[in-house]
Amino acid sequence: SGESGAGKTESTKLLLQHIMNLCKGNSQLEQQILQVNPLLEAFGNAQTVMNDNSSRFGKYIQLRFQKNTVRGAKLSEYLLEKSRVVQQDTGERNFHIFYYMFAGLSLEEKEMYGLLDPSLYRYISGRFGTQDVAQRWKHKYQEVCNALDMVGFQEQEQVDMQAILAGVLSLGNVTFEPEESNGSVKVSEASRGWLKAAAVDVLRQLVCCVLCSPWSPSVSCCCSLCADARDSIAKVAYGRVFGWIVCKINELLAENVDSEVELSEIGILDIFGFENFAVNRFEQLCINLANEQLQHFFNHHIFQLEQAAYKEEELPWETITFNNNQSILNLLLAKPLGLLSLLDEQSAFPQATDKTFVDKLNSSFKGNLHFQPGRSRVLGFSIIHYAGKVQYTAGGFLEKNRDTLPANVHGLFINSITPLLSVLFTGKSLCYGRTSYMNQGPPRQELSHSLMVLMERMYSANPHFVRCIKPNNQKEPGVVDSQMVLLQLRYNGLLETIRIRRDGFSWRPSFEEFAER
Repeated sequence: SGESGAGKTESTKLLLQHIMNLCKGNSQLEQQILQVNPLLEAFGNAQTVMNDNSSRFGKYIQLRFQKNTVRGAKLSEYLLEKSRVVQQDTGERNFHIFYYMFAGLSLEEKEMYGLLDPSLYRYISGRFGTQDVAQRWKHKYQEVCNALDMVGFQEQEQVDMQAILAGVLSLGNVTFEPEESNGSVKVSEASRGWLKAAAVDVLRQLVCCVLCSPWSPSVSCCCSLCADARDSIAKVAYGRVFGWIVCKINELLAENVDSEVELSEIGILDIFGFENFAVNRFEQLCINLANEQLQHFFNHHIFQLEQAAYKEEELPWETITFNNNQSILNLLLAKPLGLLSLLDEQSAFPQATDKTFVDKLNSSFKGNLHFQPGRSRVLGFSIIHYAGKVQYTAGGFLEKNRDTLPANVHGLFINSITPLLSVLFTGKSLCYGRTSYMNQGPPRQELSHSLMVLMERMYSANPHFVRCIKPNNQKEPGVVDSQMVLLQLRYNGLLETIRIRRDGFSWRPSFEEFAER
């Protein structure tokens, strides 16, 4: 754990290398486990203000052993930041894979996928990079292709996948305008070429079938709804591709042993760090909630269980106080009046807006020490997290929680003549056997379920905590900002942890061990 940019992903890679080295083996499986990282980073990482290679999803890697030999591995992914596909703030980029494709594909391949100059695409904000950066991306693209081959992706699957990604980019340039004759909405004349360039047949059809909502008060609102639906289609398509890649990796790494053979397990959780940007949105709230839960788990193991053991043994002990963040979790998760429950309630009302949601929060949490109403002209609110105060911009909260995908879209995906899209949305393939996103509730419910499963795993394990400390905010090597480091040591509870380790009882033999000595 640690802040965004503190080195969690790099530490995870080093830890995996170390464990593989300790196995003293050189099996193909061990090499494959190490080589899936380039694939996951290309599709799941992006440049942010705080980190040039920021994980925009959480991953839990389970390594399964038999007599110190790795026999299999399984990867679970959490909360991919799909909204990044359609929007990035200043100084940020979309997922790496889009830039790698532009740098690595040949002219013939770009023509096949309908890709033009990268500066033309809205979903990558018209930003590309210098010649040196493009050369580095070209090398990364080759790494991704090698990893795809190694994991076992068929050539046609790779073509389909890149066709979907190219189609997503073209889809972002489709705009809408009023149809003068009957007051409805149509794809604008200027963007018909982009619709045609969406290389995947179904993406073209999808936009054409987006219908205006019957309660929409105006044509301009209809145009906005169509744009929201377009973006939802892009997010869902990308999210499905990412989930499919993870499932293909799991097929490859699955253990091949008899079911009665007992395997031991080491799990490594690498999840996005606490975030506090100049502009914090719905995604930052989800990420910071996950960090609040992990901090509570840390407190439970380091402070509560430790001190309970001393009391049970009737040892002389002066209780060490710590910053318990349970009240913040109650503010966010309580039912029926926690922040996320209120978000779901507002999302269910067609007439509700981000303003009515913020008004509801202000009235419900008046006097709560961890909540502050917004004081600027921008609609928002602040939460005092364990790691400090974060100001959230409320614009887009309801839309992102509803994730407005038109109901008539599912069938189009299933009937696509692009085989991969059909596979991703039937839910029947071996590779994508989990619950369809189409059938899930709002993203917030997906978040709650993911966190619940994750925390159950954590509480059933014997945890070791690796704390990553970020040395400076300038992304510079060899520079240590002592005040910044001290702040992290304080809010993570590490100073209290040092004290409990120093004053506590480090040697805990069993009675048999003690008697033998």
